[in-house]
Amino acid sequence: MKHDDSTDRLRCLVTGATGYIGGRLVPELLAAGHRVRCLARSPEKLRDHPWAGEAEVVRGDVTDADSVARAMRDVDVAYYLVHALGSGKDFEDTDRRAARVFGERAKAAGVRRIVYLGGLTPSGVPADRLSPHLRSRAEVGRILLASGVPTAVLRAAVIIGSGSASFEMLRYLTERLPVMVTPSWVRTRIQPIAVRDVLRLLVGGAGLPDDVNRAFDIGGPDILTYRDMMVRYARVAGLPPRVIVPVPVLTPGLSSHWVGLVTPVPASIARPLTESLRHEVICREHDITRYLPDPPGHPLGFDQAVRLALRRVREARVTTRWSSAAVPGAPSDPLPTDPDWAGGTLYTDRREAVVDAPADQLWRVIEGVGGEHGWYSFPLAWSLRGWLDRLVGGVGLRRGRRDAERLRAGDSLDFWRVEEIERGHLLRLRAEMRLPGPAWLEMCAEPAGDGRSRYRQRALFHPRGLLGHAYWFGVSPFHAVVFGGMARNIARAAARQGPEVAR
Repeated sequence: MKHDDSTDRLRCLVTGATGYIGGRLVPELLAAGHRVRCLARSPEKLRDHPWAGEAEVVRGDVTDADSVARAMRDVDVAYYLVHALGSGKDFEDTDRRAARVFGERAKAAGVRRIVYLGGLTPSGVPADRLSPHLRSRAEVGRILLASGVPTAVLRAAVIIGSGSASFEMLRYLTERLPVMVTPSWVRTRIQPIAVRDVLRLLVGGAGLPDDVNRAFDIGGPDILTYRDMMVRYARVAGLPPRVIVPVPVLTPGLSSHWVGLVTPVPASIARPLTESLRHEVICREHDITRYLPDPPGHPLGFDQAVRLALRRVREARVTTRWSSAAVPGAPSDPLPTDPDWAGGTLYTDRREAVVDAPADQLWRVIEGVGGEHGWYSFPLAWSLRGWLDRLVGGVGLRRGRRDAERLRAGDSLDFWRVEEIERGHLLRLRAEMRLPGPAWLEMCAEPAGDGRSRYRQRALFHPRGLLGHAYWFGVSPFHAVVFGGMARNIARAAARQGPEVAR
């Protein structure tokens, strides 16, 4: 990384770029005009990020002094965004050793500033009474502040954004349990903060005056109990009101196993999070605004932060790519490097087939589905589903098509609505039948060479509450017949068509 004489364009090192905050911070720093180098144990995990070609990636580990020293060369600002999150018996020793290495190497390299995202700690609670998770994060902050490099420690409680472990635990508990017997920590008061505000302050932290060497409490405008957050999440997500019954007998260990049973968040991650919820975590000051004033509309309130975290599904921003993960459109969206359990539940049924016909011939069949042409599989099942939908007040299959051959965005198509059409390539339908959650059906035609094509099909369902999960598992045994048959029969119909029927 070569020297840059610009006073505004800083050279930034980001550790933890494969993690939740780090992966979202890198594009924000690049958008702000800074140069970015990432230190990662597994650089290959970053190769599919949309910003991969704009940032330098070096291999290394924060506990390895030599690799940290190499990464620190010619760096102005170093971001420390790594934490063991209670993994292993000696995680506090690992955190301590890594922080010392980082601070020492930053000092030796002449780094102008360190920015660290730590945890908000309760007021007046001795260190030996804190959870190991919070105690370690506080100690890391103290080590960096004593490193001799001006350091800004930003201390946050629960971060609201898709992929945040704390938020995912809240999301799954609320969505999956209409009635909850919960630990007593649901009464603990917390000051959550939106991931957008965390990123805004992290980026701004790079430009703090050189004499600033301190910790800052950061939080949103709302102070809520965990119970309040579950109730408000349910309301924002359009779920029925939740019944929450706190009981005193669930220890942090039992709580973590309970969370692990109910949600896909691993118990090893749930335990440090639930242990930290024993104590009230409220901002004691908001001094950061002396240096980084809040822009209009910020910090975001809890409800707005949740809406943004849910927006990927609520606004049907389902990816049109056929890769395993979406490219995010906002910091609150999931990233490819987020854990498999992040981003909420989106059930998917995928089918594909090689078609002995060119892609344009396959597309004509895709665009002609529904109405008089039907759905190419098990007509009785589709008719029964339409009849049941009408029975509960839905539209059923009676709407048919506006045009027998051509579709356009916004058209009704039996009990679907054309949400997106890329003519010759993609048709995405959104279900308008009565369902316990939004659903989509995507059909795609792609050239496969040698005059053949590939048909790809996805059915997606975002369950709303426990009923939504039960619905998916109730109908999934029939998917092989309905969706599998649909893929096979569309491929056969395209192969039977001749080029003379082209429009």
